[in-house]
Amino acid sequence: MQRNTTHLKKDDKVKIITGKDRGKIGKVLKINRKKERVLVENINLVKRHQKPSAKNRQGGIVESEAPIAWSNVMLMCNKCMKSVRIAIKRLDDGRNVRFCRKCNELIDR
Repeated sequence: MQRNTTHLKKDDKVKIITGKDRGKIGKVLKINRKKERVLVENINLVKRHQKPSAKNRQGGIVESEAPIAWSNVMLMCNKCMKSVRIAIKRLDDGRNVRFCRKCNELIDR
């Protein structure tokens, strides 16, 4: 059974925990909930061979980011500067907020 919810949001700072880019930190650019993948800035770079076209007159080898599974990234806490698990807490005004389980600091962007 697929779970189409994630603890990540666009512009979050994340750390890669597995794969060839393990240990690197980047910003989430895009989230694909259907395929459970995230696009992280300057992570999982791939090279593509492109023919010349109207947009790219010269063609050649183009480097770009490829999506990676969201289970391979962890959110970074701004206060304790570590990759952390998060919990969701309901405030008195009815909002749900994310907070760090290590230092109990609210995680905002």
